[in-house]
Amino acid sequence: MPLLEQIQTPSDLKTLSVDQLKALCQELRTYIIDCCALNPGHLGSSLGTVELSVALHYVFDTPKDKLIWDVGHQTYAHKIITGRREAFKTKRTYGGISGFPKINESLYDSFGTGHASTSISAALGMAVAAELDGSDEQIVAVIGDGALTGGLAFEGLNNAGARRTNMLVIVNDNQISIDASVGAIHNYLIKLTISKRYNRFKQIIWNFFGATGLRWLIQKFVATTKSAFFGKSTLFASMGFRYFGVIDGHNLQQLIQILRRLREIKGPKLLHIRTVKGKGYQPAEKDQSIWHAPGTYNIETGERNDTQRGPYHDRYQDVFGATLLELAKDNKKIIGITPAMPTGSSLNIMMESIPERAFDVGIAEAHAVTFSAGLAARGYLPYCCIYSSFMQRAYDSVIHDVALQNLKVVLCLDRGGIVGEDGPTHHGVFDLAYIRPIPGLMIAAPRNKSALRNLLYSAQNPDYSAITIRYPRGEGTHIDWQQPFSYIPPATAELLHQGSDIAVLTLGWPGDVALEVALNLEKEGIGVQLWDMRFLKPLDSDVLHQIILHYNKIVTIEDGTLIGGLYGAISEYIASVAPHITLHGIGLPDRFIEQGSLQELYSAYGLTKESICKMIKKLLD
Repeated sequence: MPLLEQIQTPSDLKTLSVDQLKALCQELRTYIIDCCALNPGHLGSSLGTVELSVALHYVFDTPKDKLIWDVGHQTYAHKIITGRREAFKTKRTYGGISGFPKINESLYDSFGTGHASTSISAALGMAVAAELDGSDEQIVAVIGDGALTGGLAFEGLNNAGARRTNMLVIVNDNQISIDASVGAIHNYLIKLTISKRYNRFKQIIWNFFGATGLRWLIQKFVATTKSAFFGKSTLFASMGFRYFGVIDGHNLQQLIQILRRLREIKGPKLLHIRTVKGKGYQPAEKDQSIWHAPGTYNIETGERNDTQRGPYHDRYQDVFGATLLELAKDNKKIIGITPAMPTGSSLNIMMESIPERAFDVGIAEAHAVTFSAGLAARGYLPYCCIYSSFMQRAYDSVIHDVALQNLKVVLCLDRGGIVGEDGPTHHGVFDLAYIRPIPGLMIAAPRNKSALRNLLYSAQNPDYSAITIRYPRGEGTHIDWQQPFSYIPPATAELLHQGSDIAVLTLGWPGDVALEVALNLEKEGIGVQLWDMRFLKPLDSDVLHQIILHYNKIVTIEDGTLIGGLYGAISEYIASVAPHITLHGIGLPDRFIEQGSLQELYSAYGLTKESICKMIKKLLD
């Protein structure tokens, strides 16, 4: 019987020998690779944390002791050995388990972590709560995949080190997030990792004294010698943490030994481990960015089913990347910025051609926005591309550093709306609502890739202020978007279809779906006047004025929350000038949207042709 099938809870691990645990790690890797080949997910990061996951649950008494994983896509092995082996086959599917830690999914998921840099602050809160309760539970934060570049991580380190709270931070250093990690912290960790003199000296001491208590005493002495190699103290020691490392994160026996020792030491401690993203699967080790989330693949050959079809994919992201490069070649003031998402956002297209004007600033969304504002203050035109759900972390910077100072920054919100299997932590459904109240900030959402290309081009025009251009994930409608540029005047809607029975106002990609509905209803004798509003702010008031004069029923359609979005804006307008009009909104309700495929979620929330057609007929009846 395979060892993995014997593990129902972490307590089952404690009956195994170290050699059996090593065999279990291999079984875990094989299981993760097999499952992800059929049901895709975040493969590379989780392959890198197999030994760490086993060691943590072997040494600590979970779920009494708390593990907080940061970022959450490192946790596949953790999920499998905490009673979710069979459920793991359903990860990221509609009705299945989450691909990230989820606090209401398992007692072993101590804190939900879909994004990055939150683990240390959350761990500190739990550790302080344990102190107040008089509990002896251990609190462990695992931060990795570039998350240490986020400012919140350092706020947590600063507070925890000063308080001398009993907690353990493990830096899982694989020197990459989705793309290669960048910045001074990354370079500092490399310095700690590759110092040959220090690591050779440390290994000699470790090997000479063997697995004895004396080895531990000597290691304390080694820690005091770091100043001879790295200056007065390590960064982490200067922040009040006892620093241990660097150790091989795939050496299971050494991990278990040092975690046992650290469990007995009180106060803030930091263990620096070195791991390999994609460990144990050659294709994933060889191309770590691609195999971060590779889609489905052939296990034997490593051939991915999601392959490139020409110079660019036919995705919104690649329209952004290719268009920005084209604009930047013509306009020397254009700068591209992204926080740790150059490949995902396709800014890498510009980075390869004009690297001096394209910047990956690491997982630091607020910094990306304020950095852009600084460039704008000196006369440059920054195109700052951030995933919609990540932009929430930079809200204050958007208000104070861009809008309040009237600085022209083009905020490109990638992954706007429903994004699919990553679920509620990644859906970009709140952006329209949270950006609309900000004075001086325009908001636009293209209905197709040609419109995105033209909005990126038009944003250079002096008639445009700072603007948010919001577009979805994926391919959308297949069209030839590589056409000559066409200027889009701000605050102008586009008439897509004439009709006299009902007015339909759309924002973003639902406009193309609604156009198909309008054409089909026309065959049934139902006239839909369809407008792509294009801009949520400012609205096209001339078009709205004409609509309320000729229609008493209006439908809005958007891929975002109905509260505060297009429906909210039109509701406010109608309430002030034409309260007799019946308004119905199609969009997302006041709840967090679950995971699932795009089509499953569009069907669930009425964003399909069939649902829209049915709703219009119902309103007319």
